[in-house]
Amino acid sequence: MLPADVPLSHLSPSALLLLLLLPPTSSFFPNIWSLLAAPGSVTHQDLTEEAALNVTLQLFLEQPPPGRPPLRLEDFLGRTLLADDLFAAYFGPGFPSRRFRAALGEVSRANAAQDFLPTSRNDPDLHFDAERLGQGRTRLVGALREALVAARALEHTLARQRLGAALHALQDFYSHSNWVELGQQQPHPHLLWPRQELRSLAQVGDPTCSDCEELSCPGNLLGFTLLTSGYFGAHPSKPPGKCSHGGRFDRSSSQPPRGGINKDSTSPGFSPHHTLHLQAAKLALLASVQAFGLLRNRLGDKGFSRLLDISPASSLSFVLDTTGSMGEEINAAKIQARHIVGQRRGSPMEPVHYVLVPFHDPGFGPVFTTSDPDSFWQQLNEIHALGGGDEPEMCLSALELALLHTPPRSDIFVFTDASPKDAILTNRVESLTQERHCRVTFLVTEDPSRLQGRARREVLSPLRFEPYEAVALASGGEVIFTKDQHIQDVAAIVGDSMADLVTLPLEPPAVVSGRPLVFRVDALLQRVTVRIHREVSSFWIRNPAAQTSLDFLFYFGIPMEDGPHPGLYPLTQPVAGLQTQLLVEVTGLGSRRKPGDPWPHFSHVVLRGVPEGAERGRVPLEPLGPRERGLLAASLPPALLSTAGPFSLELIGRDGEGRRLHRAAPQPCTVLPVLLELGGSPGFLAPGSRALLSVRVASFSGPQDLDLRTSVSPSFPLTSNLSRVRLEPNETAWGRLWLEVPDSAAPDSVVAVTVTATGREASPVPPTHAFLRLLVLGPALQDPLAAPAHSSGPILPSTSPASTWVTWGRAGGGRVGNPWWGTVGGVLLLLDLASW
Repeated sequence: MLPADVPLSHLSPSALLLLLLLPPTSSFFPNIWSLLAAPGSVTHQDLTEEAALNVTLQLFLEQPPPGRPPLRLEDFLGRTLLADDLFAAYFGPGFPSRRFRAALGEVSRANAAQDFLPTSRNDPDLHFDAERLGQGRTRLVGALREALVAARALEHTLARQRLGAALHALQDFYSHSNWVELGQQQPHPHLLWPRQELRSLAQVGDPTCSDCEELSCPGNLLGFTLLTSGYFGAHPSKPPGKCSHGGRFDRSSSQPPRGGINKDSTSPGFSPHHTLHLQAAKLALLASVQAFGLLRNRLGDKGFSRLLDISPASSLSFVLDTTGSMGEEINAAKIQARHIVGQRRGSPMEPVHYVLVPFHDPGFGPVFTTSDPDSFWQQLNEIHALGGGDEPEMCLSALELALLHTPPRSDIFVFTDASPKDAILTNRVESLTQERHCRVTFLVTEDPSRLQGRARREVLSPLRFEPYEAVALASGGEVIFTKDQHIQDVAAIVGDSMADLVTLPLEPPAVVSGRPLVFRVDALLQRVTVRIHREVSSFWIRNPAAQTSLDFLFYFGIPMEDGPHPGLYPLTQPVAGLQTQLLVEVTGLGSRRKPGDPWPHFSHVVLRGVPEGAERGRVPLEPLGPRERGLLAASLPPALLSTAGPFSLELIGRDGEGRRLHRAAPQPCTVLPVLLELGGSPGFLAPGSRALLSVRVASFSGPQDLDLRTSVSPSFPLTSNLSRVRLEPNETAWGRLWLEVPDSAAPDSVVAVTVTATGREASPVPPTHAFLRLLVLGPALQDPLAAPAHSSGPILPSTSPASTWVTWGRAGGGRVGNPWWGTVGGVLLLLDLASW
């Protein structure tokens, strides 16, 4: 059974205006940005990515690729594990790892966010602080259960978020407790097994630490064999004789006994037990491998692969108008779906997820999702064009439903011949496409001869398709107008769009009368696709795409440099007035690169206004970590983020021979006028329950007078105590929302909550949206962590968890600083200590 209701923690009073301040908490530092404060430390991001790569390699070793020779372990010994190398070895050269790296990035950011989010940053149960070890294990196991249930319901975004939260707590245990100081060489055998009792715990009256006046406190733990962890801050207060977490921002460490025991970093200013940092990191990595292996064991290899997008393939998502005039379009969609499924079945590019959402007027939905191509085809084949119906239709409502159920970084295809009746949703759907990183392509047939099939009760505006243009622009997609007789040919764009495409910038970036448009084809490209729209006499090229594995992902964040956990607080979009960092992750760096050849180098990014193409500025990039990881950072000057309207990102560099490389992000970004966040307590919803959510809105660029509106899909009762707020610069307003989940709520269904902040007449700012997805869980028939699913073999021992074993040895290879290798319960582990 799933755990009982998890208590809400530290929600601020409603409508309080406060400075945006992130109170201190501690663990391994969150992400690679943290290394500016403590070079040489291991971060939560390092631990999460390294563990995922090890389990992915194990999966590849045990499941030989079809039509290709099996992988050999010896080919990876003595090397740093990289996602690009794993994918090239398993799927073949040129197959991209960016979807896998993006999914892994979701897990890593959810992990790091535990140190920043108001519902988690101060909760000792979520960080194994304050000797709350039993409570911490309960919350850890609960988060793993929730990740498993969400993954089985194909809600992989939710699953990755809960997995990140679970891994954060698990990794914190080895930094915050005295497990390492007790001389333990293996992960705790009972942390992941809820039915096993945690024993030998220090009790309330047991003194645990002596006083330490220095930054470094190697000998302050009293000589005993009980398990303890340090107190942090003032909540809860530290009893006499107990250990503090320690570090420059832990107020409890100034109270006797002074000092602390955390091993978060290599810096004595942050970590009194800094000399044990690498030992704690090694055990935290082993434990993270166990957690990933446990999920693989319960989900099976296919389910685990879908959880982390261990595939170069995209998803196939259709939104179909089903009114009577849509017969040709529906047939075209069926033909394309059958062609894609048949052509790619059994290949690395076979779609891993299928989504289908029908609509008409006044209805839309239901949504159909599956990972089985035959089930998708059967469902699609049952859709027929029925009845008439007046234009317009509920297209954007159906598209919003598809976005909520389509995996991130996917393509969605909309077939219709009608304008949207729900154009009021345009801005919200635009924001949702950017939050989900999904590209939307509209295939619109408009033929005057078809007026018999679709009645029109009123004269329709010639601008009625503008909402489609706006959504397509925001998502990096396009709107293609065609006619019945051409729909079969035009629909072939579905298969082309699902190929491994990157975007090449045009020069100039916008159409100039009488001036040719040029794009550069570099040596790393394998195939170029050019789409020409409009009449041939006046054609233009939009988003020319090329096939290659060299591409990039990017993220925004706020540098948190002065707190106990320096790191990058993640943002979905930059916010006006905030110092913003851009992180770039280059994928496919080894594409068509021979051993010994120089690495490609990227020097800067260009920001351009959309759609006019005017350059807003150029920002230099600085590498973070080893070059082969492809991590780059840029600090965006506030002036670049002060201009209204969307902008695009272009990555500029040169290949190993000095020739120019140029890549463009497939989707534009938007500078948000305010920071708007929507959160809830950990855990999922149950039918008949009442959930308390929190909303935060902050301004950093000037006074704001805002209205806040809420919506929920499906239409469950939702109330809020914050509907209007006046903000001065650097002020924050907090509010509460109460969500009622009826007894009739379907198990494993998604509840999507949206909060929208819009400027009042005195403060005309564009809308800002915050989205929160929650999963409704029904009664569990059994503990999902207790019984394995079908699998190629157990990853963790099927008997007592105490039988988990680990062996270590030096890896072969010729370079200095060879990785250590070993196995944990049969799972291969390559631990690259040299890179740490």
